[in-house]
Amino acid sequence: MFNPAIKALNAPPVSTVLDWKASYDGRHGEMIDMSQAVPGYPAHPDMLNALANAAASADNARYGRVEGDDNLRAAYAEHLRMLYSANIEPEHTHITSGCNQAFVAAALAVAGRGESILMTRPCYFKHESSLGMLGISVGYVDCHDDNGLLPSCADISAAITPEVRAIALVSPNNPAGTIYPADLLTEILALCKAKGIWLILDETYRDFLPLEAGAPHDLFAADGWQDHLIQLYSFSKSYCMPGHRLGAVTSGTGMIFQLAKIIDNIQICAPRAPQQAITPMLAHLASWRDENRARIAARASVFSDVINQLNGWELISTGAYFGYVRHPFDGIGSRDVAQRMARDAGVLTIPGAFFGDGQEQYLRFAFANADREVIGHLGDRLGLLT
Repeated sequence: MFNPAIKALNAPPVSTVLDWKASYDGRHGEMIDMSQAVPGYPAHPDMLNALANAAASADNARYGRVEGDDNLRAAYAEHLRMLYSANIEPEHTHITSGCNQAFVAAALAVAGRGESILMTRPCYFKHESSLGMLGISVGYVDCHDDNGLLPSCADISAAITPEVRAIALVSPNNPAGTIYPADLLTEILALCKAKGIWLILDETYRDFLPLEAGAPHDLFAADGWQDHLIQLYSFSKSYCMPGHRLGAVTSGTGMIFQLAKIIDNIQICAPRAPQQAITPMLAHLASWRDENRARIAARASVFSDVINQLNGWELISTGAYFGYVRHPFDGIGSRDVAQRMARDAGVLTIPGAFFGDGQEQYLRFAFANADREVIGHLGDRLGLLT
C-alpha cells in the first residue's frame, strides 16, 4: 500500500534521537543537547522585527516568482560577488524553501531512476535519504581518518561510472566539520568538467569558517562553471531562522531554468515574508555574522580542549558546527553508545551509524547548540561512562 522507496527509509534521525531525552532522569543536571545542528543563540532583533513586519504585509501573502523575489535575488547575487570576487548575476540564483529542498531540486534536475549521484562517506543523512526517496542510486567515496576525512580526487575518479551524474559534497562538512581546501575543490570541479558531470556543493556552513579564512574557494572563476557547478546555501544557520525555511541555489541559467520547473511543481515559490525580511539583512547584519563566527569558533575551541583531555575519546575532525569523535567502546554500536550517553550522562548526540556504513565507532557532536560553559561540563558527563 506504500511506495517501496519510502518504506525503505529510516525514521527521521534527529526525531529518533530527540525521543531519547525521555530516558534521562536529570540526575546530573540539565540535558546537554548536541544533536541537532541549530544555532544556540537567537536571531538579531532587527531580523525578528523585519520578519514580523513582512508577515503583516498583504503583498507578501501572495504568490511570488518561482525563482525567488527579484530584490532578494539581486541582493544575494551582490553578496556572492563580494564574498567570492566573482561575476555572479541575479539570474544565476534560485531561492528555495530551505537548503534541503534545494538539494532535492538539484538532484531531480541532474539524475533520474537508474542513474547515480556520488556522496562522500560519512555522509549527510538527509542527502542520502532524499536520493533514496527519489529512486536515484547512491555511490560512495569513503573518507578516512588518515586523510582528515577528505576524499582524494583519485578515489572520486575511480567511483565515476557511466551512471553517475554528479558528486555531492558538503563543506564545511556535515557530519565531520571538515573544511575542503580550495585547491581540492578546484581539482574536483575540473574532474567533473572532464567527466561531464555536476558538482553539487552544499555550503550551508560557509559563514562559520575559521576567523582567518578568506573566500571559501574560487570555483566561480573557473571557465564554464555554470555548466558543472550547483552551489547550495541555507539562510537558517547564519541568520538563526531555520523555522522560516529559506535556502538558495547558484548555478548557470540553464540549470536555474530546470530548477524552476521542479520548484513550480513542489512549492510554487519560497515563503515570501522571509524573502522580504532577509533582503536588507544580508548587508545590514554583516558585522553580526562575524561576531557569531567568532562565537562558534570559541565554542569549537572549548569542545576540542574537552575531548582532547578525555582518555579513550579521539577528536577526528572539527569545524563550523561539528565535531566528529571516535568513542572508546569497542564492539558496541554507535546507536547503543549514544542511547547510553543520553540515559546515563544526559548528553545527546547523533550516532555515527546514521551517517553511513563503517561509522559505528563515531559520534557527531553539534557543539553550536551549547554555550562555552555548558560545553565545559561535557568532560565530566562523558567521564561517567568510562
